[in-house]
This record gives sequence, structure tokens and C-alpha cells, in this order.
Amino acid sequence: MSKQQKLIRRVYPIYMLLILFGVGILFKIGQVQFIEGDHWQELAKSYSTKHRKIDAIRGNIYASDGSLIATSVPKYEVRFDLNAEAITNELFAKHIDSLCLELSLLLPEKAKNQWKSELTQARKNGARYHLVRRKLSYTQIKKMRQFPIFRRGKYKGGFISIQQNKREKPFQVLASRTIGYSRDNSKPVGLEGAYNKILSGTQGLQLMQKIAGGIWMPIEDENEIEPEDGSDIITTIDINIQDVAENALLEQLIKQDADHGCVVLMEVATGEVKAIANLNKTKSGGYWETYNYAVGESTEPGSTFKLASLIAALEDGYIDLDDSVETGNGMYKFYDQKMYDSKIGGYGKITIKRAFEISSNIAVARTINENYRNNPQKFIDRLYKMNLHQKLGIRNLRRR
Repeated sequence: MSKQQKLIRRVYPIYMLLILFGVGILFKIGQVQFIEGDHWQELAKSYSTKHRKIDAIRGNIYASDGSLIATSVPKYEVRFDLNAEAITNELFAKHIDSLCLELSLLLPEKAKNQWKSELTQARKNGARYHLVRRKLSYTQIKKMRQFPIFRRGKYKGGFISIQQNKREKPFQVLASRTIGYSRDNSKPVGLEGAYNKILSGTQGLQLMQKIAGGIWMPIEDENEIEPEDGSDIITTIDINIQDVAENALLEQLIKQDADHGCVVLMEVATGEVKAIANLNKTKSGGYWETYNYAVGESTEPGSTFKLASLIAALEDGYIDLDDSVETGNGMYKFYDQKMYDSKIGGYGKITIKRAFEISSNIAVARTINENYRNNPQKFIDRLYKMNLHQKLGIRNLRRR
């Protein structure tokens, strides 16, 4: 057998394998294209198209007189689909100069030639979602809708506007911490945090398509499901009293060179809180509201609970206001704990009425301990009958 025949015998199997491999590739291409085509197209579409959540307009927060203390101000972002099918080369060339002139007049940070250069280059690059400008007002958006090319709308003119709502406090720092905030990955603070679910409303849905750069672009002008705006809340805060409280607190903190302080002003007749002010010293030596001490540093009721304790003892018939109680030298030991009165040397023997007037810790504690030590549950039950364990239920909500 010649060398040529030997070579052919060796090459022939390899040649046949290559042919079979090529046929297999062609078969697979045909299978994907004609048999499984619909399946893969739907799969690709599912990855590039999806319903995205649209935030609702957040509800307003009002003071007791109807003044706005927190509201959502709409801001707009404008994008330009420079390669929309309806924007032909002829259309673009005919109107790009006038469009850029209008843009330069409305947004003067760029001259007409700069706008033209930017948009022309973006069109060459195949931009479908080119950013024109963020943080635009509704008035600016309304004007832009009348610009050349843009006036043709989203599909014929490539004009895309996206509304974004920014939270604003009309009175700036006034009651800032009480109003608070609600942010992702952050502990909720104040009214914004406590009533976040009510204020947030219900999110809507909009069909969007993922384009180059991982950007999601709306497919339709209308939302598939419209968001439902959040509810408003009306607080008991009085803006004028709040202002006075904050200034009075600041004056005293400066005078005493204190680290921090707080003021809570309540209308006794209704129990409504009219002002909450919190200020603490900053590193620079000034004062700012960065923490709600009135709420965040809450402890046991203290002196405020003396009234409830004495009412319980009076209603159960254990004491009269003219009864006497010994407070000693200002220190009394209850089991393994020592309790003190504010007066050094103590108040001695005083009446129940006087004990309440001077807010004696020892007098009230001894009165309750001596009368309820054998049946402490009776004291607790009497407190429960006063409904002290229940929420006040003074929320005042209304929908838009």
C-alpha cells in the first residue's frame, strides 16, 4: 500500500467526523430557529421585559391648623430615544437645530452647539434612553413637550419623561425630628416612619424593557396598574407653639451650656401634644435636632405615675388626703434598694396631700407598699381599670 493510500485512510475518518459535526450544527441551528424559536424568544423577552413597580405619591403631613409640614414635590427626569423608528435621518436633520436652540434657552448650562453635538453623537451611538436632564419642574416639562421633535410624543418623537417625587419640609428644620423620615435600609424615624404604610399608598406597575447599559425603559406611556396615592395625616402639632418651644429650649441650652434638652408641650384639656422640641450640642458647639430625646430616651413614668398610684389607693379606700406618712431623712430602703427624695435631709412626717405637692418619692412608695404588699395584684388591677395600658387613640387621618 502506497503512502498516499495510507494517508487517505487516516484522513478519511477525520473528514467524515467533521462532516457529521457540521451536519449536527446545521440541524441544531434549524431546531433552535424553526422548532424551538418561539420558546427561546419568549425566554429572552422574559429576561429583557418585566413589570416594574411605580411608587405612589406620598401623603402629606399637616399641622393642626392645616399648614403643610411635609409634602411630596414632583420632579421630572427627561430621556430622549434618539433611535426611535419614527425619527428618520431627514426628520432629525431638519429639526435638530431648532430643538437644540429651544433646549439652550430652557437649559442654558449648554449652548445650542453643545446640545447639537451631544445629541448627534448620541444618535450615532444608537442611544435609546439618552439623559437630557434631571430635577426638572412640571413647568419645564410642559414647555419641553412643545419643542421640535419632542412634540411628536414618545414613539414618534422619542420624548420620555419620568416623574420622581421628592420629600420637602416647608418649615425646614422646624419639628424636623418629630416629622422624621422613612428610608430604605434605615430605621424609620418620627411621623414619617410611624405612619409609613398609611403615607406610602399602593405601588403601581409599568411594563419596561431592559436596554443597553442595564437601563429599564418604559414600553408604554400608560401604567398597567396605576399607583394609589397615600393618605394624608393631620397632626396635633401647632406650628406657632412649636416655634416658640424650639427657641425657648435653644435659649436655655445656650444659657446653661447644656449637652442636650427637650420640650414636650401638651394641651391638658385634650391630651394633644402641641409641640415636641429636641436639641443637642454639635461638635462645632452649636445646637441641632439630631435625636428625639423626648421619645428615644423614654424611661419609667416616674413622678407622672404618682398620681395614678395615689388615685388607686384613694379609690380602694386605703388612704385619705389628710393621712400622714413618714419620709424620714430623705432616704428609705425598700428591700435591697435605696430610694431618695430630692430634698437633702428629707421632709419628715407629712400628709398625703403634701407628699403629692412636693412629689415625694418615699411618701408615695411607702403608701403603696404598706397597703398593697400582701395583695399587689389588687393594685395592678386598679391601674388596669384606669385603662392606662391602652393606647390613647387620638390619631386623626383623612384621605385626599
